[in-house]
Amino acid sequence: MQSRSPLCRKGRPRSAAADAAILAATREALVDLGWSKLTLGDVATRAGVAKTTLYRRWAGKNELVLDAVAELFHELELPDRGSLAADIEGVVLQFAAILSRPEARSGLMAVVAESTRDDALRERIRAAVVDPQKDLVTEGRARARERGEIPPDLDPAEAARKVDLVFDVVAGAVVHRTLVSAEPADERWVGEFTRLLVLGLAGA
Repeated sequence: MQSRSPLCRKGRPRSAAADAAILAATREALVDLGWSKLTLGDVATRAGVAKTTLYRRWAGKNELVLDAVAELFHELELPDRGSLAADIEGVVLQFAAILSRPEARSGLMAVVAESTRDDALRERIRAAVVDPQKDLVTEGRARARERGEIPPDLDPAEAARKVDLVFDVVAGAVVHRTLVSAEPADERWVGEFTRLLVLGLAGA
């Protein structure tokens, strides 16, 4: 799986162990307390670090929670299952499984809501969560072209628009299914959704 580096931040050299402990403690606090009751003080206690350590690394609660949730999405990988449809099913099932976790649900919904009035946070969400997932779409389309399952991209700008569209369709459908409708994105639903999506991609 391709590794993805955390967002770069200015300041003193960082301890990877401390970062890992803080982000894990944040996810634990999201499960135990939820977004509204989570505080940086509680996270610091759980992680065994000083509260000032958190403030040196993150501007506030929004940024901390986003990075903690983003780590979950960094686990996503595009499996090579032999066909475009099977590859899509594999990654969508992973995506749905992540969204089913309580720390992902509460954390993601909260930071997305906060980003509606915070442009910097919105950009951070794009860099930490959205762009790495779009890379998976690009990888999947390249693999499908090599198999002859979809036509080649002749215009780079058009190819980029298709990547954006595919990502929006997949992410939008799965997020709405799991977080808004609170329905399971199980294998049956994912299979039906994948067939619908692949028919559209093949037609394009």
